[in-house]
Amino acid sequence: MARRIGVFVCHCGVNIAGVVDVERVAEELRKYPGVAFATTYQYMCSDPGQNLIRQKIEEENLDAVIIAACSPAMHEETFRSVCKEFFNPYRCEMANIREQCSWVHDKKEATEKAIKLVKATVEKLRGNEDLMPIFVPIEKKCLVIGGGIAGIQAALDIADAGYKVILVEKEASIGGRMAQLSETFPTLDCSQCILTPKMVAVARHPNIKLMAYSEVIDISGYVGNFDVKILKKPRYVDEDACTVCGDCEKACPVIIPNEFDMEKKPRKAIYIPFPQAVPSTYTIDREACLGLAPLTCAQCKDVCEANAINYDMQPKIVEERVGAIIVATGYDLYDKNKLVEYGYGEDDDIITSLEFERMLSASGPTGGEIIKPSTGKVPKKVVFIQCAGSRDKQHMPYCSSICCMYTAKHALLYKHHVPDGEAYIFYIDIRATGKNYEEFIARVMEEERINYIRGKVAKIYREGDKIVVWGVDTLTGKKVEIKADLVVLAMAIVGRKETKEIAKLLKVAVDDGNFLKESHPKLKPVEALSRGIYFAGCAQSPKDIPAAVAQASAAASKVLAIFSKDKLEKDPLVAVVDEDRCSGCGVCVSICPYGAMQRQPNGKAKCIEALCEGCGTCAAACPSNNIEMRNYKDEQIEKMIEVIV
Repeated sequence: MARRIGVFVCHCGVNIAGVVDVERVAEELRKYPGVAFATTYQYMCSDPGQNLIRQKIEEENLDAVIIAACSPAMHEETFRSVCKEFFNPYRCEMANIREQCSWVHDKKEATEKAIKLVKATVEKLRGNEDLMPIFVPIEKKCLVIGGGIAGIQAALDIADAGYKVILVEKEASIGGRMAQLSETFPTLDCSQCILTPKMVAVARHPNIKLMAYSEVIDISGYVGNFDVKILKKPRYVDEDACTVCGDCEKACPVIIPNEFDMEKKPRKAIYIPFPQAVPSTYTIDREACLGLAPLTCAQCKDVCEANAINYDMQPKIVEERVGAIIVATGYDLYDKNKLVEYGYGEDDDIITSLEFERMLSASGPTGGEIIKPSTGKVPKKVVFIQCAGSRDKQHMPYCSSICCMYTAKHALLYKHHVPDGEAYIFYIDIRATGKNYEEFIARVMEEERINYIRGKVAKIYREGDKIVVWGVDTLTGKKVEIKADLVVLAMAIVGRKETKEIAKLLKVAVDDGNFLKESHPKLKPVEALSRGIYFAGCAQSPKDIPAAVAQASAAASKVLAIFSKDKLEKDPLVAVVDEDRCSGCGVCVSICPYGAMQRQPNGKAKCIEALCEGCGTCAAACPSNNIEMRNYKDEQIEKMIEVIV
């Protein structure tokens, strides 16, 4: 039975109508076989526009609809919801005449192409089947990967809503980078004072299973039903038995650099990462310990009255099924070895921003005193260099977002510690876009009298007991030479190295900065292309603490939206394999970006519908031509091509 197709052409303000002759498009489609009605409207996605579609479906007795407008990624669901009131929603199609026409062609070419695209969509629509959604059961438990402030916030939000959470952190304690900070901008709150209560809340929450010192090693399955394997590394200390008396640490003869303090302070082979660590228990560093494989020391075990130390502990694989996953793996600093132009690593008095942060901390390597590492003396002149590795085509081209603010904070705190000291900040421009951020910068400039120099540093070298910093003030055009006691580099932020491994397990993409790529930068900033996977904090992009917390809560809300349903409804536009014709070559299995094509015991391929996102990669690659996409069959595509060509 021939369908009565209605065509609705959107002006999209001037986005489309400013280039495409929309009235001509409608006029041409009225003449096209199978089109019963065609019209235009200013904003088809608006409430009046949607009501127009409803009205004409009833008046013109339409049983299929085409919306010629913008990207289907934005409004396809909107228009299918309208059509669902009258007929199967998969009789509704969109023709993209904005991105594919008005935004890339002049008026004549855009109009002609728009006509062809809409006609081609008519041909596709003729062959569309009525489809029913796929329903997927849900395991109402969430996995959060990463125990920094973003992971903590997401876990607490979900747990407070009454659902189970597994929080996995690879380090011995949760807290992440925020735990390393002394104070936070712009309020100068003590970082530990605002973080520690949340860390404790995680450990005590009845709905949160905290797995610190653990790593996710395998993920399979799909939204609602992810199967996860977690490697719980042995601490060689019984967490329940340990009283944190510290006798073991005192007895340990091994001294190595402390990673938490950027290796500027020693720790023992048996250690607690920092005083407020959660879980509050000791961990033995297997690589440094003398009492493991083979047993040659055992001094910590000898003094432990609680008998908490067990050298025989083994790694343990924990398997869990979860319905959703939040990735909050945080950030690293850009590889310092690549910044040779700044002299880092060659001079002890050239340090990174995090090293300076730990210097400011009362529990840090200097007990909160600002010193010159080479001499231990108080530096009277400090140069802060922003964008060290950021906004640089030779390194990282993007802005690291937080550097302007934390450098201002560092300069302010330096002046509080050394009132008679001088602080200089080299900057490209100031990016202080958060609430009260501009006021904070103004305070640093005007009240603290910090010297801001607009320009990049050209050269740094040692001259006696001073570090000479050469640059150009681009506002005055004058050369600048500063003989400093200490230089602090505001290093570029990159995604944690573990993020890339997690991305492989989840089959999601990362960008050049090792940050996870979201589904849509505007409409889906916390979602992966694969459903049920969400991002939070600096795993997705550089951001400050408020933004990380906000994104974590956003990711948590997405998880809660899934958990609020008994079953998930999924788009049925998926791949279909003709198993009788399948040769079992495995090409589709190897190239599917979502892991939806899987090999059965008989060797033949099968599509896991819950995983399939309908990209069509498998259908295009199948050498036997036995994979089709629902409503994108070969004959439909061929007819579309005939119209366009």
